Amino acid sequence: METILTNARLILDEEVVDGTVVFGPEGIRAVDHSRSRLPGAVDAQGDYISPGLIEMHTDNLEKHIVPRPGVLWPNALSAALAHDAQMAAAGVTTVYDAVCAGYDSGDSVSRRSTFEKLVTAIKDGMREDVFRIDHKLHLRCELTGDDVVDAITPHMDHPLVALGSLMDHTPGQRQWRDAKSHKAYVMGKSGRSEAEWQAHVVARMESAANVPRMRPIVVEMFRSRGIPLASHDDTTLEHVEEGLAEGVVISEFPTTVEAATAAKQRGLTTIAGAPNVVRGGSHSGGVSVSELAEAGVLDGLSSDYVPASLLQAVHCLNERHGISLPAAVGMVTWAIADSLALKDRGRLAPGLRADVLRFRMVAETPIVRGLWVAGRQVM
Repeated sequence: METILTNARLILDEEVVDGTVVFGPEGIRAVDHSRSRLPGAVDAQGDYISPGLIEMHTDNLEKHIVPRPGVLWPNALSAALAHDAQMAAAGVTTVYDAVCAGYDSGDSVSRRSTFEKLVTAIKDGMREDVFRIDHKLHLRCELTGDDVVDAITPHMDHPLVALGSLMDHTPGQRQWRDAKSHKAYVMGKSGRSEAEWQAHVVARMESAANVPRMRPIVVEMFRSRGIPLASHDDTTLEHVEEGLAEGVVISEFPTTVEAATAAKQRGLTTIAGAPNVVRGGSHSGGVSVSELAEAGVLDGLSSDYVPASLLQAVHCLNERHGISLPAAVGMVTWAIADSLALKDRGRLAPGLRADVLRFRMVAETPIVRGLWVAGRQVM
């Protein structure tokens, strides 16, 4: 069934135009700089129309299978369905579910114990066509884990595995180079005492010995299959150079201006957290993402742990930091598509997949008013 949205503000690569977009299951058929008078045209009432958002790194799924510390939700597919609905409500049409392998937090319900359940739930949901939006798997590989290779090996040849990232959350470096931030995060999230936090740090420091052994194996597993690979929490020039030597194409969540600048200069796609933009800073002592945007060293955004932050960050960058609306929207659509070689989506252009978002601003808040995935309305 063909959809015609007219009297709309169409967000294109470099401009916002008043016009009409025509699309259906076969893709986007036309993008016109004029209003349609056809009887079937839907009056968009001046709402913005953009490509559907693309989220390439979110651990939001984990919140639904572990809704409270120590609570494991018994049905992983139902958790995935709740996550899917939340992502759709945020305007996302393609999500890379970041599922962590190899990380043992020491919690009673850890990422290590939920990894297989979540991967299976995403596979089942896509196979049975029960999701609203398009899901892909992003395998977050915690290199401190002695079982990370064993965990990801059974899934590496599955077509849904579309991205990998190299992680090292050892306290004292990268994201957790600031001990105070690490302490506040661990104790606040899990309710640990200070003594328990100190024991956690000792255990994490001991597991760091796994990194030199696991890193080259994991890198080769992704490179040999042609799956894009990202570094994570780059902090120094040396971190960026290490990733480049390994074939990394994305620098996720750089924690300093130095690292983000180096990554950008060397041709890596820089991705940072949208919650950081909305909050006005990092929760873990890292660089302000808005500062990176103003410096011209930010390519894209991830909602990370707050799905709604994508559109909110677009608004913040546009209104408060001098980033044009097309450029800000590009950070959550075509820039992400380009970095992941998604050539069929991410832009409002004839011939592309009809992933389309309709939204408006109300009291400084983006409101999703419609969402189409491959031409099918899901909201």
